[in-house]
Amino acid sequence: MVEAVPMPLRRRWRVHLFAAAVVLAVVTAARAQDYNNGGDDDDEKDKPQFKAQEACNGAFLSYTFMERTKEYPHLKNATAQAYAFKAQATVLNTMTEDLTAWQMFVGFQHKEILVSVGGAVLLDGTDFPANVSGGATFAGYPMANLLNSIETAGDMTQIQVQIDITGTQFGIKPPGKPMPKTIKLANPGFRCPAPTHKDSVMYVCCVKDRKFKAKKANSTRYLPRQKADLTIAYDVLQAFGNKYMAQVTIDNWSPIGRLDNWNLTWEWKRGEFIENMRGAYTLLKEGPACVYSPAASYYKDFDFTPVYNCEKRPVIVDLPPEREKDNAVGNLPFCCKNGTLLPPTMDESKSRAMFQLTVYKLPPDLNRTALYPPQNWKIAGKLNPHYVCRQPIRVSPMEFPDPTGLMSTTPAVASWQVACNITRPKKRASKCCVSFSAYYNDSTVPCNTCACGCAGNDTAMCNQNAHPILLPSEAMLVPFDNRTAKARAWAKIKHWRVPNPMPCGDNCGLSINWHVMNNYKSGWSVRITIFNWQDYTFKDWFAAVTMGDHYSGYENVYSFNGTRMGKPFNNTIFMQGLPGLTYLEPITDGKTTDGPRVPGKQQSVISFKKKDAPNINIPRGEGFPKRVYFDGEECALPETIPRVSSARRRARPASLLQLVTGVAIIMIVAVVDSFCL
Repeated sequence: MVEAVPMPLRRRWRVHLFAAAVVLAVVTAARAQDYNNGGDDDDEKDKPQFKAQEACNGAFLSYTFMERTKEYPHLKNATAQAYAFKAQATVLNTMTEDLTAWQMFVGFQHKEILVSVGGAVLLDGTDFPANVSGGATFAGYPMANLLNSIETAGDMTQIQVQIDITGTQFGIKPPGKPMPKTIKLANPGFRCPAPTHKDSVMYVCCVKDRKFKAKKANSTRYLPRQKADLTIAYDVLQAFGNKYMAQVTIDNWSPIGRLDNWNLTWEWKRGEFIENMRGAYTLLKEGPACVYSPAASYYKDFDFTPVYNCEKRPVIVDLPPEREKDNAVGNLPFCCKNGTLLPPTMDESKSRAMFQLTVYKLPPDLNRTALYPPQNWKIAGKLNPHYVCRQPIRVSPMEFPDPTGLMSTTPAVASWQVACNITRPKKRASKCCVSFSAYYNDSTVPCNTCACGCAGNDTAMCNQNAHPILLPSEAMLVPFDNRTAKARAWAKIKHWRVPNPMPCGDNCGLSINWHVMNNYKSGWSVRITIFNWQDYTFKDWFAAVTMGDHYSGYENVYSFNGTRMGKPFNNTIFMQGLPGLTYLEPITDGKTTDGPRVPGKQQSVISFKKKDAPNINIPRGEGFPKRVYFDGEECALPETIPRVSSARRRARPASLLQLVTGVAIIMIVAVVDSFCL
């Protein structure tokens, strides 16, 4: 048996040191590998989702279709089948400057109906469910501005916004992807190429347009105030931890726009409620009912009895004039006009309205700087234009004069502006209509069928799609329900076929008749008659007519106060009642109990000269207006104009050629007769 020879002590230390070095090297390599793996993970985490995003210097937009499910009813017709879908859009600011008040347009093309949107609101304030089959523009809320990466250290929560979209679409069955036609940044001054489309993803990089001529740069981060037909200012005057006081100012800038008995609504997005108001009031004053609102769960010891309103969408109206000096609810400049806003061209002092309100907030906005205006503003009147209001934009704080009379000014805590513009009424959605008549035709072209809608008509009793029947002139003086017998009798005289069922009425509460009275060598004239078929008195009414090229021949309006209008309403005559005739009276009962009711009316003659329009052809229908307005509302015009009747054509004076030909024939006949004799 051989005994093991012990290793020298010095060699054993060398072996231990070598082993320790190997272990240390292995551990170091492992840690380095872990570090490298971790770095790769971080790089992968920070890596942009799209390669095009890395090279974008502007605003990077994306739209991703997420999922969809078939909705009831389940149909065999694929084009009619409805699907519930979810999508996600993003807007990323990759510039060195802030992107203020961003707006993203999505060109939906599959009859989409949006049910909810997170991280944004619809720019035009449309209520959900919203039909966006023609596309939709989203605006930021609550994050309206996207800061730049440099000043935020690349914080994605401040430079990017995510929009969560839920809705319904039609017609594209799986595995097809219902993608929009396009996406783009709707802010002025940006240029967007055609987006890149890959499967269920679409993205585009929008850059600054170098050819865009921007207005004078604003030294602040706020947007400049917008020009519109009507603007609404929302100014915070005082701010506290859980509440603030705001002032709302409505300004009418349109020369033909107006509002009567205006109703203003908006939508609270963060649980706010109105505690008190001056200069206006809410139609529903539901103080006691507020105990069932979300605010009551936070303000447990708060007395809600005097509270004005806790609705998410309150309806606000103006105070009557008799409350103007009331210290409790009135005593504000420009308030208390019963909701009347006139054009500044008529009365500048009546083109503005103002009221104040105290607003309470809910968590997490219990900070005096946490201020958010309401969204989805809407304003409407009695018989007035249809306004479409955009979402509020942050503007520089409004400055108010010192109440003590000093020359100093006091800025608001924060200010927002809402811009509203008049839109042309859709077909069968007008509030007034026009009929045409002329001296050369004994029939009147009445207002269009269902010109102001057909909601109240029984389709079994009248035809909503039939053309209106020509009427005798006296039929225009009675309500539509009393015209049937006159229409049948007139059709019988003219040997016209009477449709069965008869056409439905125009259903307009106000109508205007334009009658071409005469046509002579040096000029021509018309008579305009305004009929009020409602139990409502129009105070300080006005009308406007836009003529064609012959507008230059306008001479005078005799029973109204008529003036020429400038840009942008060229070729337009503005008319209003003379002193003492500024009221358009309502419809009244007839002289007999069974007789037709009598409309309130006003009329005047308008004269034109042919000196500046010598080639106007009145018998061919060139004496009729292109557009007609009443109290700012554009009225529906007839689809046809009166033509020269056949009887008048037969009775026209013979031309010189016809006279010469006739004389020649008579002479030839006489010669032949004498020759035969």
